[in-house]
Amino acid sequence: MRRVLPLLTTILCFACTQTPEMETALPDAPANNSQTTANDPNLWLEEVEGEKALAWVRAQNERSLAQLQADPRYAKYEAAALDVLTSDARIPYGTVRDGMVYNFWQDDVNVRGLWRRTTLESYATDAPDWETVVDFDKLAADEGRNWVYTGANCLREKGKPVRHCLVSLSDGGKDAVINREFDLETKTFVEGGFVTPEAKQGISWVDADTLLIASDWGEGTVTASGYPFVVKRWTRGTPLSEAEEVIRGTREHVGVWPSVMELEDGRVLQGAVKSETFFTHSFWWLPEGEAEPVRWPIPLKSSPEGIYKGQFLLSLEEDWAPEGQDTAFRTGDLVAFDVNAFLETRALPEVSLVFRPNAAQAVNGVAVAKGAALLSINDNVASRVLRLEPGAEGWTTDALELPGTGQAGIVFADEHEETVFLTYQDFLTPDSLLGYDIASGEVSTLKSLPGKFDASGLEVEQFFAVSKDGTKVPYFIVHKADMKLDGSTPTLLYGYGGFQVSMNPGYSPVTGRLWLEQGGAYVLANIRGGGEFGPAWHQAGLKLNRQRVYDDFIAVGEDLISRKVTRPEHLGIMGGSNGGLLMGVMLNQRPDLWNAVVVQVPLLDMMRYHLLLAGASWVDEYGSPDVPEERAFLETISPYQNFDAAKPYPEPFFVTSTKDDRVHPGHARKMAKLFEEAGLPFLYYENIDGGHSAAANQTERAKRSALEFTYLSERLFGEN
Repeated sequence: MRRVLPLLTTILCFACTQTPEMETALPDAPANNSQTTANDPNLWLEEVEGEKALAWVRAQNERSLAQLQADPRYAKYEAAALDVLTSDARIPYGTVRDGMVYNFWQDDVNVRGLWRRTTLESYATDAPDWETVVDFDKLAADEGRNWVYTGANCLREKGKPVRHCLVSLSDGGKDAVINREFDLETKTFVEGGFVTPEAKQGISWVDADTLLIASDWGEGTVTASGYPFVVKRWTRGTPLSEAEEVIRGTREHVGVWPSVMELEDGRVLQGAVKSETFFTHSFWWLPEGEAEPVRWPIPLKSSPEGIYKGQFLLSLEEDWAPEGQDTAFRTGDLVAFDVNAFLETRALPEVSLVFRPNAAQAVNGVAVAKGAALLSINDNVASRVLRLEPGAEGWTTDALELPGTGQAGIVFADEHEETVFLTYQDFLTPDSLLGYDIASGEVSTLKSLPGKFDASGLEVEQFFAVSKDGTKVPYFIVHKADMKLDGSTPTLLYGYGGFQVSMNPGYSPVTGRLWLEQGGAYVLANIRGGGEFGPAWHQAGLKLNRQRVYDDFIAVGEDLISRKVTRPEHLGIMGGSNGGLLMGVMLNQRPDLWNAVVVQVPLLDMMRYHLLLAGASWVDEYGSPDVPEERAFLETISPYQNFDAAKPYPEPFFVTSTKDDRVHPGHARKMAKLFEEAGLPFLYYENIDGGHSAAANQTERAKRSALEFTYLSERLFGEN
């Protein structure tokens, strides 16, 4: 099943570049709201590349870098981070095409990276013989551009070799990209081939000479979130301006994206996905030779997962009682129906239950290979992988044997290939690449990494904090086995809590080197808003219920203190994007509970977030400032509006990026400006080149990490 439903869990983590036409009027602000749109004195900081704004940014960078880089720990941390981030001792995860493994690789020499390939046989060895397909450092130098490779979309047709790909290139790490057609056989860009202008776009191959493309077609063709809502069919040899429109949405949609579905017999169904809101999508089939699209009869809150043995697999994010059927399904279920029966009758066939998670489980997704369907689930936050099989008595599941109870994932499975790759890691176990044999059902270790930090004497525990409403909230803590329960341990608490994104146990060599090896404890909070326990866990923290997310995080912090793991003077917190909003709220709501707050690429002005870049796409998560009831709630949590110069704030560290075209850098800039005007201490670093990760390459990632952990060490360990 080939489909391009944009990874909204990626797009969500936040923002685009504001343009004047994206502005809409706000209702008058309440008289006591001192920092609303109407009277905000810091709007000039929203001018992303404004001369005055960048001058302020450079001054803050210079001041903060001077302080942090003068700490002798900084150089040590930067070297350690760069060592693990550019080490050759990494698993070269890849995609299999026609017996070749394709991999994107970055190191200290190949800063922008290599797209390379090797045979499956060579890949299985300790030293694969790699063939370079594209050298992006050379490409950027030859073309004088700041190219960042963001992926390749290759045409797969049943029974034919893979040759044509669309290579996505971003200028400096933005979400906006160009796509250029590439020939895998000649290893060159196709002269006169498909090339798109820079835009936030979606593309699907129909066949070797036809694309479906959604893009910015000019004035009035992008949504309020900055994403396209018009899909066109583009034929090779014709200018893009002559592409034929096949479906459109409206400016009020989050976006409309092309989608191509390949059936098991090789037939290709053209289609599109209309994202009405961030969490609701309608799926459309564009029958050849027919003028009107046909909507798939599935709920708006559901996700197609693939086709296996004629069954269309679908995960549900809402309860569903299919019309005319006796069976009702629950939020979180995985269900299926006969895809050919629908195509023939255009009516929904009988729907069957494939898998129903229990209260501690959640469906992560399905991957279909040639001859097998694999289901990934969370089970009490840890991961499991199950093989699915339909039968006369219904669907059966068989669990794959994994190395432990950490984070497992399906890194490669494709309906054209029998090769299946899995990965496994946990807090103390580095990545391993696993192979799954479809015929035997056995899992074997293909590659494993040596430890990249000293994990001796460390242990992992899971505890549950009790939130304000009585909900038990799990969290993991990684710490020295001989940790004294006297409140003296420097502790870093990480949280996210949004968009149904799960925080699972994972191996982080940077955190290991720069924090755990220094004697600190690391805590991962599984607060509501995430997807650890399925859609209901996420939906419990939406809009007017969002305070639950913040109560959960506070409960974890208080539980750490009540267990005497740490004390406020030794407790720091970190979060990015939606987690950056969490950090801003924590600054205001419980400044007494932490002594360090790392606020990464954050949303902070919740009165204007929907006007900045991709912000309009997130109103289904946060609520809208244009809806009075929702605005009233947002006013109670918005960090920028609730800043109080009289509060005893800990010194925060704001980290953002000029080229982040998801979450506007103005959020961090304006909040930091309030600290500056109040004469309160703060640190600020804005990478002028990075995208939403605030880092365009591994060298910049190492620098950012070293800055963050130097700050944390100064605040929580004390003087070096």
